[in-house]
Amino acid sequence: MSVIAYDTETTRESGGETHVSSRPSRAEAEAAVRTLIRWAGDDPSREGLIETPKRVAKAYREWFGGYDEDPEAILARTFEEVEGYDDIVVLRDIRLESTCEHHMAPIIGKAHIAYLPDRKVVGISKLARLVDAYSKRLQVQEKMTAQIADTLQKVLQPRGVAVMIEAEHQCMSTRGVHKHGVDTLTTRFTGAFEEDPALEARFMRLIGR
Repeated sequence: MSVIAYDTETTRESGGETHVSSRPSRAEAEAAVRTLIRWAGDDPSREGLIETPKRVAKAYREWFGGYDEDPEAILARTFEEVEGYDDIVVLRDIRLESTCEHHMAPIIGKAHIAYLPDRKVVGISKLARLVDAYSKRLQVQEKMTAQIADTLQKVLQPRGVAVMIEAEHQCMSTRGVHKHGVDTLTTRFTGAFEEDPALEARFMRLIGR
């Protein structure tokens, strides 16, 4: 009889989603990598590949570290001493590294985030961490764009949020149609950014679009 060991995690709320996960053991993850190496046509026991399963398992914990983050908690600490500042706050060109959930190929690009404060602001590094929390998961770009914008709107309750992501999908450039240098652009606007075309246009100018 075989016994399968799991690292069990508790249910948690994360950005409006409930996650229940039972992770396989590290040994099982490494065994799966060895299987994929054999599937690719190579020998996982040869010198150059012996340590590869360990390296891949370690890399996966970094690449998919977003599952261990609570996006709403990242934005929990806010500041109200802003001397009445109520104009756009923009963070642009945030490096983004994600993974396509269809082919598990990299998605590389950048995110631009803006919001109109309503009495409180959040540390700018938290906006970058919010992007990481959602990008370091198996993702679809459209979904990721909505998650970032909706979480920012929910937690900060600003007068409006604007998010744009532009990224190249390696599942399109390294396989399939093999089209290189093609970026996918997605946007999400809430509140004033959605209602006021002039404000949306201003956001686009500020991020160089």
